[in-house]
Amino acid sequence: MPTPGPSKTPADPADLAHQILEAAQLAGLGEGDRLPTERQLADEYGVSRVGVRHALAQLEAEGSLTRQVGRGTFLRSRDESAGPPTEADLPTDVSPADVMAVRRLLEPSAMVLAVSHATERDLLDLDRHLARGDRASTFAEFETWDIAVHRRLIQSTRNPLLIRLYGSVESARGGPLWGELKRRKDTAERREVYQREHHCIVDAVRSRDADAAVTAMRVHLATVTTVLLGAAV
Repeated sequence: MPTPGPSKTPADPADLAHQILEAAQLAGLGEGDRLPTERQLADEYGVSRVGVRHALAQLEAEGSLTRQVGRGTFLRSRDESAGPPTEADLPTDVSPADVMAVRRLLEPSAMVLAVSHATERDLLDLDRHLARGDRASTFAEFETWDIAVHRRLIQSTRNPLLIRLYGSVESARGGPLWGELKRRKDTAERREVYQREHHCIVDAVRSRDADAAVTAMRVHLATVTTVLLGAAV
């Protein structure tokens, strides 16, 4: 799988993930096609296998590929309605308080649609994301799967406008203010609490219980607000 253009060796997992996906597309690979092994990708891009593993984990969390133990890594098509995960015109002065205020307005109500429209594939992906979050041992690893769970819940609403709006929220979560605040507040115990709440949300969606899903999301976002900002307003 050729590396596209004269790109430099990627400095972080996001850059490497972009280059791997772009190279696969230029090579004509499509849904269901297998990517090279971690060792082959590491040799091709001049990075460690750990770096490749992190990049592939990010692509898996975004829904661009699936990894099957003993078989390999395979491309998959992202939901057409998902749109790009970032918004170029996002204001630069978005604070963590702004992010949480919008999330608490948007995400609980979205669970009503998730309960109505989530497919078996959505639920399977959510289970995989939860399992990876359960096994996460570092802040960066946990944050990847935390974001993936919330993204998949929103994608399961099958509402293109809502998904697009949430792309802006996710972009804000990727900003330096949010990342630094979450890193400073991170503990293994808090990750366990977040994961228990994630499981409650997904269980409610699977049970098609809209009231329980809305309540579980409200509880979770109140927890996050308290941890990050000091008060659940």
